[in-house]
Amino acid sequence: MKEFCGKPVSRGIVVGPITLLERRDSQVGRRKTDDPAGEIERVKAAAVKARQQLKALFDKAFTEVGEPGAAIFEAYGTMLGDEEYLNAICTVIQTEQVNGAYAVAVAGESFAEMFSGMEDDYMKARAADVRDISNRLIGILEGYKEADLSVDGPSVIVADDLTPGEIVQMDRDNILALVTVHGSASSHVAILARMMNIPALMGVPLELSRLHTGMEALVDGFGGRVIFEPSKGEREWARVRMEEEQEKLRLLESLKGKENVTRDGRSIRICANIGSLEDARLALENDAGGIGLFRSEFLYLGRKEFPTEEEQFQTYKQVARMMGEKRVIIRTLDMGADKQADYFHLGEEKNPAMGYRAIRICLKQPDIFKTQLRAVLRAAVSGNILVMYPMITSVEEVQRIYALVEEARQELEAAGASYRIPKQGVMIETPAAVMISDELAELVDFFSIGTNDLTQYTLAIDRQNEKLEDFYNPCHKAILRMIGMVVENAHKHGIWAGICGELGADTSLTEKFVRMGLDELSVAPSMILKLRKIIREMSVS
Repeated sequence: MKEFCGKPVSRGIVVGPITLLERRDSQVGRRKTDDPAGEIERVKAAAVKARQQLKALFDKAFTEVGEPGAAIFEAYGTMLGDEEYLNAICTVIQTEQVNGAYAVAVAGESFAEMFSGMEDDYMKARAADVRDISNRLIGILEGYKEADLSVDGPSVIVADDLTPGEIVQMDRDNILALVTVHGSASSHVAILARMMNIPALMGVPLELSRLHTGMEALVDGFGGRVIFEPSKGEREWARVRMEEEQEKLRLLESLKGKENVTRDGRSIRICANIGSLEDARLALENDAGGIGLFRSEFLYLGRKEFPTEEEQFQTYKQVARMMGEKRVIIRTLDMGADKQADYFHLGEEKNPAMGYRAIRICLKQPDIFKTQLRAVLRAAVSGNILVMYPMITSVEEVQRIYALVEEARQELEAAGASYRIPKQGVMIETPAAVMISDELAELVDFFSIGTNDLTQYTLAIDRQNEKLEDFYNPCHKAILRMIGMVVENAHKHGIWAGICGELGADTSLTEKFVRMGLDELSVAPSMILKLRKIIREMSVS
């Protein structure tokens, strides 16, 4: 068969048999009911069961891919518990005297269309989430059996589209690659594929009716193509490329224990971004220089109440002890936007990505913040812990934070607890922080640049909106100039500056970042040795 091209969203090359994942008919029949109250109770019971399913998916994802991937299911659970959504379903049942599954389909599509029609790009992207949640409820109400996601041996999974839940439910060892007709590089499925190191193509114009399970496919996650029933020559080409990739991995392994120093003596720290204790183990396995970003919000997700000071203290202490003398930078909780937990009572917002989130929650609800601060100060006695604060936009915010740190310190002092005030830094992820970085540098011990939000806010583009992929450019001159400005202002005031956003793992920019004078790059554990290889082979003088 001929070759098809798509968007390469996760790199790699594989050859193997395909498993065609076919969808069941999602149309729901409209049936009259004489017992609308009973149907409403069935819907409520189905919602409880759906939340249990999502909790199980959260736990499985947390184990396999850490907090960032698992947070997807936490957000789904929050949406499922939304009173407006459930009330809309109940209203359809009562006014039309119809079955619950039909009411879910009607209300769910209404909500999805509402999200799709919003001007805010972040909210537009929630339409797919609502449809996914509605389909889960319908499946429970209609008594559908769980889709058969079992795969008879390692296979290339081919489908019209996939959901995050389907990916997590599959046996990771049996997924050679993913190929879908729909989807984008910023979709939740694409994110999971990258986290799980599974080659993936999306937006491939396939006629699924012409495919069948068992036929062979060659997936090229570098070139963005899939070839069905490849020729002998094409299979040989793939074999050579796969051997080359394996050899690269072996060479990277040989770099463990070596320094991140250029040929002419310029050095840079390479650390790991983590969201769980398992991630910390991966950081050590990949010889990370430390933890450049510990996403502490994973302690708050997937639960019904705030984690206690003691729970947080034990987790931070354990990570610090695992890393030994290497430093661990804990980012204070970055909740809000797509990271939701009901017990925070954050409320609905028209533009949550720019709303009540991160440090703003901490400053508005200081008791929550001080609980975390006390845990961090106590854990700092056990290792080389630093702390940094997200979404900073002003000097006044830093001053308010320091006042709360002092209150936390006094509370520990009064309780007779052991503590240490760690070095404190801020994340530079807003244009405002960039422009006043000279003033911020006088107050803090370090900068860590969050390029994901910095790019989004600077270009006024929602990076999760697939319609804007052609416009979204994290390598935009404005972003690179901003990074240079932050580094310059940091060094003028004797502090260090690093990057902890996704741009730090862009190997096409590694040499530029070293030349800029960045002191640290913090990336996914799997990228550490790749960056080390590039740095050791370059010369910047």
